[in-house]
Amino acid sequence: MQQGQRPAGVKNEAFPEKTMIFGLFRKKNNNQAIVDRQYAALTAAARMPEIYERLHVPDTVMGRFEMLSIAMILFFRRTRSSATSGQEIAQEIVDAFFQDIDYSIRELGIGDNSVPKRMKKLAGMFYGRLEAYSKAMDAGDAEALALALTRNIYPETAAPADMSGLAQWMMAAESHLSAVPEEAISTGSATLPPVA
Repeated sequence: MQQGQRPAGVKNEAFPEKTMIFGLFRKKNNNQAIVDRQYAALTAAARMPEIYERLHVPDTVMGRFEMLSIAMILFFRRTRSSATSGQEIAQEIVDAFFQDIDYSIRELGIGDNSVPKRMKKLAGMFYGRLEAYSKAMDAGDAEALALALTRNIYPETAAPADMSGLAQWMMAAESHLSAVPEEAISTGSATLPPVA
């Protein structure tokens, strides 16, 4: 995994027991293989072609950021009830996600002085999505989830695509993850379901 500049700390108000992202890029050597395996699985799920072809997510840089954010949020929500080791793995996976974003921003030619500002903005976007999606999912409200997805994925579109299919997939993915045993979480073997 490529290393980038480490941003400053931000606290997550939706999950006050967690300080995600910006205690950032602390890798525990004993978890590294597990984190790499689980992160690869979540990334692969976020890149499923059907998500972009059938669920109307734009296949753009920001569309892929949205889907990676969703995959991280789903996994993070699953591990809230896990043992400490599962929560640590989830934290390290989110850290890996932001490390990748940091590297990608630099690869796009963004100057070093601008990277922290962009990272702070993207972190705010991630936390906003975590809070909005969690509120809808905790209520079992697929319609509210679809509205939140529309606001985030199509923020300036007069006639945005229908996000109800993506909302249903997220609800199904949460149900799928709830049935994943702790052993799979602790070994980095959890998966997200295919698009039905």
